[in-house]
Amino acid sequence: MRSQDNFTFLTTAPVRQVIPAMAVPTVISMLVTSIYNLVDTYYVGLLNTQATAAVGVVFPVMAIIQSIGFLFGQGSGTYMSRHLGARRIDEARQMAATSFVGSIVCGVVIAVVGLLLLKPLSIALGSTPTILPYTMDFMGVILLGAPLMSASMVINNQMRFQGNATQAMYGMISGAVLNVVLVPLFMFTFDLGILGTAIGTVVSQLFGFIVLWVMSRRGENIPIDLSQTSCRWHFQQEILKGGTPSLTRQALASIATLMLNVAAGAYGDAAIAGMSIVSRIAFIIFAIIIGVGQGYQPFCGFNYGAGLYKRLLRGFYFTILLDMAVLAVLCGPAYVLADELVDLLRDDMEVVAVGAVALRWQLVALPMAAVVTVCNMTLQTSGHSLAANVLAAARNGIFFIPLILILPRVMGLKGVEICQAVCDILSFLLAIPMIIHFFRSLRRR
Repeated sequence: MRSQDNFTFLTTAPVRQVIPAMAVPTVISMLVTSIYNLVDTYYVGLLNTQATAAVGVVFPVMAIIQSIGFLFGQGSGTYMSRHLGARRIDEARQMAATSFVGSIVCGVVIAVVGLLLLKPLSIALGSTPTILPYTMDFMGVILLGAPLMSASMVINNQMRFQGNATQAMYGMISGAVLNVVLVPLFMFTFDLGILGTAIGTVVSQLFGFIVLWVMSRRGENIPIDLSQTSCRWHFQQEILKGGTPSLTRQALASIATLMLNVAAGAYGDAAIAGMSIVSRIAFIIFAIIIGVGQGYQPFCGFNYGAGLYKRLLRGFYFTILLDMAVLAVLCGPAYVLADELVDLLRDDMEVVAVGAVALRWQLVALPMAAVVTVCNMTLQTSGHSLAANVLAAARNGIFFIPLILILPRVMGLKGVEICQAVCDILSFLLAIPMIIHFFRSLRRR
């Protein structure tokens, strides 16, 4: 356990000590969250292929809700870490409250609009007639939890950017663990099917929010004081500046999933289910990469705010090497066992045939996606929003949208399976010159 305060630890302790200390709690949080999503997929897979596909169809809506939480959470968190690094604490206090209130308001708007347009939205997201009833049941309840989900993301990100990743972890894990218990209870014991999955998820989110709220008022955390809420345009600008890369990334991920579902739907329900399962398996590995990057972000914000640019560069290189070491251990076994992993979640030969091929392609490209993620987080946390937004849009927007329209026409189902991997390669080629330019600009300072 470290004895220094967060500022001293983040700006003076050895890089090889700081980043793992920040990253381990966030990795655990990401893994637990991803695993409970995978457990949900397993339980839903026990129902039928249509229920499994419905979860994949609703994923874009969940991603949009999360993107609002990331907009306000990362927008406020990056601002707070830079100002805490520069010892401007009052500004950080006002930002904490302002962004929290904003996320609640946006979550309520999403819930109301989504429920009013439930059926047409379900169809627009790619539901076939056989999938539609499951989609409406699942999404209707998930939308009710939108304000809780977005607000929880804000508190979690603010705590993490302040260097209190361990306390943030407790809040995320508590909800995830409860979810694993409640989902089968509602699904099978109470015989609610896919509706039970959604109810268990929302109840767990409520519990996780309460734990995060309590933890945010302990230790060195800046507590959310609603009286500090500010309407100053300066704060709204900073939220947009720091949070739009996350919003762009998440929103485009939703659009990409929608387009992927539509493209896969041309080949039947099994193709949609297979790609849905692949997304969840690949994200378990990618969650570690995101967790390492999120551990690096408070280090990046504090040291950038304090003007310690050489130390920031050392942290950047260390984070890349740490990501590569993790992927070297995980991707090989997952590549070999791709068929078994997909089969574990849905015992359907057609689903496995699609999922295993797509999973192997994604695994091959993950190292490049890891580099892009660290580059994007560096630009975002340091306040370079234009470059961060371009890079955030690359993987699931600039490259994915045209390719998912072109590749299936040229290559059929194979084009659907390889599309994400191709986008990762192209995003990597874009990220390298951008991050070189960023660090050269710091060197000139």
